[in-house]
Amino acid sequence: MPTNKIEHSLQIAFKDALIKSGFCQEYDETTITIEIPKDKNHGDYATNIAMQLTKLLRKNPREIAGAIIANVDKEKFEIEELAIAGPGFINIIMKKTAISAVIKTVIDAGDDYGRTNAGAQAKYNVEFVSANPTGDLHLGHAKGAAVGDSICRIMSFAGYDVTREYYINDAGNQIQNLAISLYARYLESFGQDIKLPDDGYHGQDIIDIALKLKDEVGDKYLTAPEAEALEFFKERGKFYELEKIKEVLKEYRVEFDNWFSETSLYDDNKIVPAIEKLTAAGYTYQEDGALWFRSTDFSDDKDRVLIKSDGTYTYLTPDIAYHLNKLDRGYEYLVDLLGADHHGYINRMKAAIQALGYNADQLNIDIIQMVRMVENGQEVKMSKRTGNAITIKNLIEEIGVDATRYFFVSKAANSHFDFDLTLAKSKSNENPVYYAQYAHARMTSILQQAKDNNIPVGETYDLLVHPKEIELCQIINEFPNEISEAARNRAPHKVANYIQKLAALFHSFYNECHVIDKDNEELSAQRLALVKATKITLKNALNLLGVSAPEKM
Repeated sequence: MPTNKIEHSLQIAFKDALIKSGFCQEYDETTITIEIPKDKNHGDYATNIAMQLTKLLRKNPREIAGAIIANVDKEKFEIEELAIAGPGFINIIMKKTAISAVIKTVIDAGDDYGRTNAGAQAKYNVEFVSANPTGDLHLGHAKGAAVGDSICRIMSFAGYDVTREYYINDAGNQIQNLAISLYARYLESFGQDIKLPDDGYHGQDIIDIALKLKDEVGDKYLTAPEAEALEFFKERGKFYELEKIKEVLKEYRVEFDNWFSETSLYDDNKIVPAIEKLTAAGYTYQEDGALWFRSTDFSDDKDRVLIKSDGTYTYLTPDIAYHLNKLDRGYEYLVDLLGADHHGYINRMKAAIQALGYNADQLNIDIIQMVRMVENGQEVKMSKRTGNAITIKNLIEEIGVDATRYFFVSKAANSHFDFDLTLAKSKSNENPVYYAQYAHARMTSILQQAKDNNIPVGETYDLLVHPKEIELCQIINEFPNEISEAARNRAPHKVANYIQKLAALFHSFYNECHVIDKDNEELSAQRLALVKATKITLKNALNLLGVSAPEKM
């Protein structure tokens, strides 16, 4: 795992000390854990390396720690003091300038601060949202879109080669129902008394699209053969529904690199070869007139039907072909973000991947749990304006993109979540996105005030010795680590947690350290540099969640 500069420097310092102590001839420094102690009295950093080596060296950990400390080149690695604590922890106090040096690193890197190559350009295909093009995107899609897009932003920033993909489910019965519903509304617009089927789509959007199509083609399909009319309404209906989805997602700051049509699997003959590949590998058999996939060979709880006795495919079959297609396109790893009702899907798709000759870990299925909307302590299921299920559009209009996205990613995606609308709309420090954005606006204001008073941003930081200054530098220094970890675990909530910690430490620093002091312009200049570095870090973190960093509030 890549580490920040201070931690990496300390890892090398302890590796060198281990070798000098005669404990080993070589050591992998990346396995040495360096942490920030919760109790500041224990120093700036700490390591448990002596305890880790107890079994290997068959020595008392305090004895090992003593030998390591005696052989650390403190001057070279800018260490002020080392001390043994408890059973064998080594507490580390750094020279203050070693910690504050991060300020220059941040200011020099700017928008790229925190960017790493942890992912080593591994090729990932991340598929998310993938709603049927038959209506508006709702609450579950809103969470999936916020989580999926944030994952992609974070992974790209951490050095992974990421493709965002939307799988268009445009080949099933729901699309036929869309065509029938549009055709019925079209005929209805000409005064015909048409009964919409029970399983048709009854929303206002269907009426709106039907009227658009009426403007496009006039009365052409009043007399056309039904099969021809249905084909027309199916294709144009898909187009308009998809355009609407793309439009609202763009407004939500979510864009995809690739829109993959399920229909193309049939048109491009991708399904039959996938079945043949499973058969050639010995993982299919015939029973009761159906073709079965022997998925129990790969820990699935039961075998799965691929082709039913009537010759039609189960929903699993095109999905297998689709995942094979993604791997054939050169992706090393696939990520599917799926709803809470897809737990059973994980084993069967991993079975298919393995049966096709790939490793199970090349497919990762992340489950996005349900969201419950709460306002004033009461559950909200319907939009007040439309009386229908809450859509992404409703959320954008009601509370804005920033709050919506931030709240959806603020907790682990696989945990149940109550979205508090009252809190999301509030302008208070209890609202986490407001708290973070207010911190950014305050930093902007401080820097502008300094500029107005001709106080420059400092380029040296030797006066920054206050505990609040050091704490703030330390958490800024942690940012690359946080990004690498959030990317590896596909956990955007870790970035949200980091944002809250950073904002809290900044507010705490601001309350204790007078930033602009005309009687001490040298200290002011150095503190302004710290404010600027914090501002850059906070903006970069917010951007990874698709949340803006306002200059004013």
